[in-house]
Amino acid sequence: MCGAQAGGPDASAIKPGETTIQGQVTRDGEPVTGYVRLLDSTGEFTAEVPTSATGQFRFYAAEGTWTVRALVPGATADRQVVVQTGGLAEVAIAV
Repeated sequence: MCGAQAGGPDASAIKPGETTIQGQVTRDGEPVTGYVRLLDSTGEFTAEVPTSATGQFRFYAAEGTWTVRALVPGATADRQVVVQTGGLAEVAIAV
């Protein structure tokens, strides 16, 4: 189970107890716009959101091991993340 929020995260939108994966995509320290995909532990596509103008993204996901994949012009990068129920996983992706 996963929900995605387009347009980048707003910290005030996180509710206590929600399992959240969020972060920022950068290149050479600068934000990059593109898309971020969420893949489950088997590599199966679960969700996709565009990054905000500041390279930020957020997913609401179930507890478990996930792969976050940044897809930006000229580059792709994966990060694996483990999130607990009600937890917040911060992911920085440099492409």
